[in-house]
Amino acid sequence: MGIMLRTRTLPAGFIAPCLPTKTDKLPSGSQWLHEIKHDGFRIIACKNGAQVRLYSRPGNDLTHRFPLIVETLVRMRSRSCIINGEAVACDENGVASFDLVRHQRANESIFLYAFDLIELNGEDLRRDPLEVRKATLASIVAKDSPGIRFNEHIEGRRPDRLRPCLQDGS
Repeated sequence: MGIMLRTRTLPAGFIAPCLPTKTDKLPSGSQWLHEIKHDGFRIIACKNGAQVRLYSRPGNDLTHRFPLIVETLVRMRSRSCIINGEAVACDENGVASFDLVRHQRANESIFLYAFDLIELNGEDLRRDPLEVRKATLASIVAKDSPGIRFNEHIEGRRPDRLRPCLQDGS
């Protein structure tokens, strides 16, 4: 008697995010961008017209868990987009807390730190330089706070200048 393995079907068009690689030494040089890794859930946010879906790294649908992110994406002027980011909840001190994200079924205070723009208005942007994608991303989410915030970065040799962004954006 054989065992039937159930294969998981990912959503149509799903783009899995890249995984970070652990290292003992920070890379440096003019070709690097340095970003804060927030303590939240990795999210691929997909907007197609008024329909929005939020997916976890392995492709689980988390749309119902993050209504503030969904509402913000619906209001965005773009016809469609795919944003790679991190769903984050901050504690009373403005510090990201993984437990606040993990233990909530739905929470209207969880927002998205957006750090890459994969698609915009039907155009696949993955071949564009990261700096160009991030600049476009910054411009399209600039007015959409509090549901989506641009994840700042430092170019080149200054990773010591990065610090976590507090809830009020300071």
